[in-house]
Amino acid sequence: MAARRISSLLSRSFTSGSVSALFSGGRNSSLGRGISRYNSTTAAATAAEGPIIPSVAVNYTQLLINGQFVDAASGKTFPTYDPRTGEVIAHVAEGDLDDINRAVSAARKAFDEGPWPKMTAYERSRIMLRFADLIDKHNDEIATLETWDNGKPYEQAAKIEVPMVARLFRYYAGWADKIHGLVVPADGQHHVQTLHEPIGVAGQIIPWNFPLLMFAWKVGPALACGNTVVIKTAEQTPLTALYAAKLLHEAGLPEGVLNVISGFGPTAGAALASHMDVDKLAFTGSTDTGKIVLELAARSNLKPVTLELGGKSPFIICEDADIDNAVELAHFALFFNQGQCCCAGSRTYVHERVYDEFVEKAKARAVKRLVGDPFKGGIEQGPQVDSEQFEKILKYIRYGIQSGATLETGGDRFGTKGYYIQPTVFSNVTDEMLIAKDEIFGPVQSILKFKDLDEVIHRANSTRYGLAAGVFTQNIDTANILTRALRAGSVWINCFDIFDAAIPFGGYKMSGIGREKGIYSLNNYLQVKAVVTPLKNPAWL
Repeated sequence: MAARRISSLLSRSFTSGSVSALFSGGRNSSLGRGISRYNSTTAAATAAEGPIIPSVAVNYTQLLINGQFVDAASGKTFPTYDPRTGEVIAHVAEGDLDDINRAVSAARKAFDEGPWPKMTAYERSRIMLRFADLIDKHNDEIATLETWDNGKPYEQAAKIEVPMVARLFRYYAGWADKIHGLVVPADGQHHVQTLHEPIGVAGQIIPWNFPLLMFAWKVGPALACGNTVVIKTAEQTPLTALYAAKLLHEAGLPEGVLNVISGFGPTAGAALASHMDVDKLAFTGSTDTGKIVLELAARSNLKPVTLELGGKSPFIICEDADIDNAVELAHFALFFNQGQCCCAGSRTYVHERVYDEFVEKAKARAVKRLVGDPFKGGIEQGPQVDSEQFEKILKYIRYGIQSGATLETGGDRFGTKGYYIQPTVFSNVTDEMLIAKDEIFGPVQSILKFKDLDEVIHRANSTRYGLAAGVFTQNIDTANILTRALRAGSVWINCFDIFDAAIPFGGYKMSGIGREKGIYSLNNYLQVKAVVTPLKNPAWL
């Protein structure tokens, strides 16, 4: 299960059932009779059933510092909310500067004096493998916490994301004892070798859209290379990282190697980014926040930074495409994870010859999307993560209407409780509209029309982002042209969101710096040292 690709599994798991529309019609006006509406009776009935009560206890709400769960130095806590209802799940310790200082001190001592970097790489890999086994053992509890705190469908968390965490740690456990330097020939009588050394204390800041997966993307390679870690979780979703950290210690991780701080960006996040004793920083989040993180790192000790930031990925439907398959894939590319995906195919470019057919079928597919309590079987879309994100998405929907795009379906909240939004489709979108330029991070599909490849290449690349792109075509020459022309870190051909532990991920332009996953991510957590020794009377050079 862990090795299955996201797209193929989701297409089997989440396409059953439908949501009825009150009516559907043409799409010649931006408001009114042409909009396909969700059945308000269905939404009301869904809400009346009440949310499913999760069958897991929240046992870990403190900070993890030096192997112990402790309260914040200030004694403060903050609430983490159930996005299905807006109600409090638990109160979590609110870390700030003092707690970051304590965590960095513990990580520094663990690196300078502790057993972790001095342990054989094989022993480190065994601990990571035991952790992966514990993730498998506790799959259902972890998935329940992830869904409860984040709102993503439970089936997605349990069948895809949690198994992928175990897969990632097994992948990096396999790398631990294969990291080595080189012997380099030199011009002269010298023996030259390079050493690949752990960089030291790694500071990591993870987002709320894939809390546990981002934990794995960051912590896995850092530990494999022999580093120690201070990780700050997103304030919206702190629960699963604390649970996973507890399992890592159960697997044998020495104290101080991994420290978990829950808190807010301007306090805990800023303190970590600007800390003088942090040797490397990794951040996933918005581009605007990434700029702040980069500046703080530079103004402190000029620590190296990797950034995985925002995106506005083009998904290009060529004129030779199988429209039914293209509609389903484009739907998945945008609506997966409630649209809260940095690489979402949020600019759907469709060739003018198939545009009208595509729009009609994309609208029909969106209307059928099952929205509701993410703990219910068959649900494709849960709530957005919190009220701020909920209001932001509705604001962009209003922008789309005001700018003259045609609202085909959706456009409003779903139900009366929680942060659910109707799957929304806009047609007749043009490049200058905000819904075509800004990262909405929600279930809003913008469909644009193009005439030829040169045009769509220029338009697809005319963005500050460059995280990912999708291409749907039956012509290998067309695929090759677009693959090389698109300025993006990932290009998926006739597929989308194919994530594997070995596939690197990262962006061009303002979508980030560096790569995560695969062999490339190891470079983020290693220093290269050249060692030169004179040779006397060498038998060979």
